[in-house]
Amino acid sequence: MLRGLVELWRYRDLLWLLTLRDLKVRYRNSVLGVAWSWMNPLLMMTVFTLVFTVMSRGPASLPHFHAFVLVGILAWNAFSTAVLGAADSVVANAALVRKVYFPREVLPLAVVLSSMINFLISLPIYFVIAWLSGLRPTPWLALLPLTLLAHSMFTAGVALVVAALNVFYRDTGHILQVLMLAWFFLTPIFYPISILPRSKVILGVAVDVWLWTRRLNPMASIIASYHDLLYYGTYTAPDFLLRTLLTAALALAAGYAVFRRLSPRFAEEL
Repeated sequence: MLRGLVELWRYRDLLWLLTLRDLKVRYRNSVLGVAWSWMNPLLMMTVFTLVFTVMSRGPASLPHFHAFVLVGILAWNAFSTAVLGAADSVVANAALVRKVYFPREVLPLAVVLSSMINFLISLPIYFVIAWLSGLRPTPWLALLPLTLLAHSMFTAGVALVVAALNVFYRDTGHILQVLMLAWFFLTPIFYPISILPRSKVILGVAVDVWLWTRRLNPMASIIASYHDLLYYGTYTAPDFLLRTLLTAALALAAGYAVFRRLSPRFAEEL
């Protein structure tokens, strides 16, 4: 694995070129271009705000609910776009994989990097909306790079796994569409995780839903951290942040190991 990381560093220029290519392709022939990185989350924020303020109160009783929703949507979109794009990254570049040698992990990682750059491009629109809503940044915003690091590592780990699996099982992309939709609703994007029951009897066993949602869903922890820093203006508890970073690092290591193990067989499968 260490040898692979050294080789990946040697090909960092290729990674950057593929990242730029992905960003250019994303907005090619689009009238609004990069402005879609702002328009898409704004439109989704508007829909969720209208649904939960007009049709049902629900979690919309939160002050500045639209800002709360926007934080979650921006973070989720970066993750979802990266994972879905990475799933097809190796297959879509089959000719390149068969003819030229380079670290194959460059392909899904370029998609992840472009999605995270797009996320950073989108963040200013949140700060504008938050400022207009009366929310002010706090010094705890200095912790944002750590949450962004956890976000990037976990996304990269999942992206590497799905990119490798899709080479051998082309149904991966179709299954992933359904899984990502379910994952979206199981993640506290448009509702605070605190509204989940602390105790729920399931099959005769008392389960702390709030606790296990965070333990079994790393994206729940990551988005909760974004909410702490950007919406609530408070700090993320150090032990919680460290656990999130450790989980993300383990996901990245596992994803990279799976990808490196399967990548020698890519050419013959493609």
